[in-house]
Amino acid sequence: MSSAKKSAVEKSTADFGKVAVLLGGRSAEREVSLMSGRNVLLALQAQGIDAHAFDPAEKPLWALKDEGFTRVFNMLHGRGGEDGTVQAVLEMLGIPYTGSGVAASALAMDKWRTKMVWLSTGVPTPPYQIIDARTDWMQLAETLGLPLILKPVHEGSSIGITRIDRADPKHLAEAYAEAARHDPLVIAEAFVRGEELTAAIVDDCALPLVRIVAPGGDYDYEHKYFSDDTQYFCPSGLPEVLEERIRVQALEAFRVLGCRGWGRLDVMLRGDGQWFFLESNTVPGMTAHSLVPMAARAAGMSMEALCLTILKGVVSEHVA
Repeated sequence: MSSAKKSAVEKSTADFGKVAVLLGGRSAEREVSLMSGRNVLLALQAQGIDAHAFDPAEKPLWALKDEGFTRVFNMLHGRGGEDGTVQAVLEMLGIPYTGSGVAASALAMDKWRTKMVWLSTGVPTPPYQIIDARTDWMQLAETLGLPLILKPVHEGSSIGITRIDRADPKHLAEAYAEAARHDPLVIAEAFVRGEELTAAIVDDCALPLVRIVAPGGDYDYEHKYFSDDTQYFCPSGLPEVLEERIRVQALEAFRVLGCRGWGRLDVMLRGDGQWFFLESNTVPGMTAHSLVPMAARAAGMSMEALCLTILKGVVSEHVA
């Protein structure tokens, strides 16, 4: 690289200032957050960004100001990092950050209220019911049909989720108790049989869809982050027109929640061609098995370029 080009690159990376990569935290998704954050940290440092790991479980967020950080790349998954909490603190500190703002983060983390917004704006999502220990389990199975999914309203990464295949009150009560162990608010959702897809959003653009084929159709925590048995297809193999329609609506579903910057939406495509959005993730995984980097690669974007694009979004979004 010529001295002039090297100087230009150094100036460009210096414009970001000192960047904190928030990782770890105290949520149930701490382990995944550590993996994601380390990958982002390495990608930023490889491009000369003055990036450093910062774990809020080890020191308070206000230390960001004391240590001179000027930007934050948020890779905290789950509650405390993805629900508007850390976003509110960063805004109080006056430190720009990646991803969605306070209100959108809180809304997207809440599966119940996300569904209410989507249904009111014409975004398809599976039928559901909020449940508690007094729920009539047999009536629930009759109303939503079988199989059905029980899950905590405010968790991610498939934590606390159970698929119910038979109308067994004891099994349903146990599945509810497992979900309630993670969150007092629990949702039951009709199971959609079909292709499992994900739509990544980066820089106000829906990237190529990823089609997921997990062993036994069970894309759980283990199969998401640690198993090599799950198959991923990107390009998805769907007809071009169908994929484009899903991508267009994915961007609409993301925007209607007020989300910005980057994220990921989980989608189920039924055999008759109807699709349903399950949830929106405002701080998706960036591990070796994660889906946003996979979609970015299909769009011709390396991990380093992906992280830089997300970080640049901070500058355009928050800095005059």
